[in-house]
Amino acid sequence: MELTELLAFAVKNGASDIHLTAGLPPMIRIDGDIKRVKVDALDEAFVREMVTDVMTEEQKAEFEEHLECDFAFEIPNLSRFRVNAYNQKRGVGAAFRTVPTKILTLEDLGAPQVLRTMADNVRGLVVVTGPTGSGKSTTMAGMINYVNETQHGHILTIEDPVEFVHESKNCLINHREVGLHTHGFAKALKSALREDPDIILVG
Repeated sequence: MELTELLAFAVKNGASDIHLTAGLPPMIRIDGDIKRVKVDALDEAFVREMVTDVMTEEQKAEFEEHLECDFAFEIPNLSRFRVNAYNQKRGVGAAFRTVPTKILTLEDLGAPQVLRTMADNVRGLVVVTGPTGSGKSTTMAGMINYVNETQHGHILTIEDPVEFVHESKNCLINHREVGLHTHGFAKALKSALREDPDIILVG
């Protein structure tokens, strides 16, 4: 089973995460539960090939040097994926998190009015916290989308990696990915002060 075929199968079945681990069959998380895909176990060379095939040359170099790497990529007409590639006892492993290409609005999310009120503030700090898979990124994307539709300003995102890709509507939106567009969060934040931002998202 090729990677694109596996990811398409996972998305079709409503999986939030896809796990590739050398020596085991692929596994997907559906409604909070990990389930095995009914295919043969993946050998280490095949997992390594699948994972590195969707990396840039810079990401491959980072993976070789640091033994792990965070990045994102998109399969058109399917989904965007946030990926963590790593090494483990049996060899290479990777976790793929599905990131919908359609950004849900705060209305779609059934978000409380307080999120709109916070997004309307021209000053302040908003911290979105919660356990893995609780909707932090989706909530932040909904808030950025709300600002993008209701205000006129410059939104700068600094992420590792970039998850949701926003089109500039009423706002100018610039996405910066650590390791690809900047050397680090601290460097990007210092630079941001000279980039005339109204909102900075750090994720």
